[in-house]
Amino acid sequence: MIKKVLLAIALICPMLLSAQTLKIGLVDFGSIFEVMPETTAARNQLKEVSDKYDAEYKKLGEEMNRLVEEYQKMAENELPAIKERKTRELSDYQQKVQQFEQNAMQDLNKMQSDLYGPIQQKIAQAIESVGREGNYSLIQMYDPQLVLYHAAPVEDVTPAVKAKLGVQ
Repeated sequence: MIKKVLLAIALICPMLLSAQTLKIGLVDFGSIFEVMPETTAARNQLKEVSDKYDAEYKKLGEEMNRLVEEYQKMAENELPAIKERKTRELSDYQQKVQQFEQNAMQDLNKMQSDLYGPIQQKIAQAIESVGREGNYSLIQMYDPQLVLYHAAPVEDVTPAVKAKLGVQ
């Protein structure tokens, strides 16, 4: 019985000692992302493309409105074949506008991913580097506005990551 107790103590002691050396860091990824110069350039590029899509969408909307007005002005006693052609034309154009909107959203989402991905990767590498240099067991992302409490062994490594990236 004593051997079992000693064996249990021998197994638990190293675990307790290693638990005491646990070093946890917190990083505000969003605040770092916001101050990166690459983020501003990417946002400007996205805005430029988005504005072009908006301008084209506005043109499509104006044409759609013209077609709707034309359809509404048609006399009730218009020939059925003409009404059917106008109805089909209106429906086809509506599908064209919806397809354009879908394609524009997909293009913008892909472009955002392509532009933001390398920035996020650069930040992740800096976090990893700070983690290795500071011997952190874990670095967790957090939003400072959502954190209600954290204990003393947890450190905010955001300034160290910003310094590693050379941003304020």
